Amino acid sequence: MDLFLQIMVLDILVLMVAAAGLAVIVRAVRRGRHRKLKLEDELTALRKLAFEDVTAFGEDVTRLDTEMTGRVLNEGAAADYHRVLDSYETAKLAGDSIVVPDDLGRVAEAIEDGRYAIACVRARVAGEALPTRRPLCFFDPRHGLSVADVPFLAPDGIHRQVPACALDTERVRAGAEPDARKVLVEGERVPYWQAGTAYGPYASAYFGIDALSWFLLGSLAFDGFGGRDYSGGGDHTGSDGDHAGSEYADSAGNSGSDDGLFGGDFGL
Repeated sequence: MDLFLQIMVLDILVLMVAAAGLAVIVRAVRRGRHRKLKLEDELTALRKLAFEDVTAFGEDVTRLDTEMTGRVLNEGAAADYHRVLDSYETAKLAGDSIVVPDDLGRVAEAIEDGRYAIACVRARVAGEALPTRRPLCFFDPRHGLSVADVPFLAPDGIHRQVPACALDTERVRAGAEPDARKVLVEGERVPYWQAGTAYGPYASAYFGIDALSWFLLGSLAFDGFGGRDYSGGGDHTGSDGDHAGSEYADSAGNSGSDDGLFGGDFGL
């Protein structure tokens, strides 16, 4: 009888261990499915974001094409115009090939370069100096090139300088809310910089740093938008050798190398 009880107890223990193991497996499978669904939802949102950015850029390319109709472009303007078209094609192809969040960065990089090339075409046709290469508007990159840096109250409670387009600069200086780019997260529309780390590559490509990780995680290692070179010379020179200024400058032509957006001290 004692042997029988021992066998029963052993069988019960084996069943309990098996049940516990099965429960662990079930939970792991559920977590895996949840992560997969979350990733699919994120990728759907990122693809939508890319499509909207590419579409907005395409509309600007169409406007430029209309403006240039009938004009004879010099060698430099023609080179910049081809760069616009190449950037647009690259952005479209990259947008159609997003399989991981990092892929969004390739879309943003192409658009950022293309928008600057658009400004260069217009400047050359007007007989003006090439514009200083500034970042796009932080509040919504679809707004185009920024014209100034404005104070922004980050989620960590610290004011920092961010690049803004003319309209958002006006809004902020008037005490109004900027026209922030919002995305849908779990049924709620929030500014893209609060939408999750999946948007990090998007911000990194446009502004040279992983802005989203800093905003969400409160990283004290962040020190401004200093990762990208917006010198305007480097990689963007026309065939006539013209190039923009040799250092970052604001719309008034003041250097920002000490206390502006790039490389400055933001109170960290």
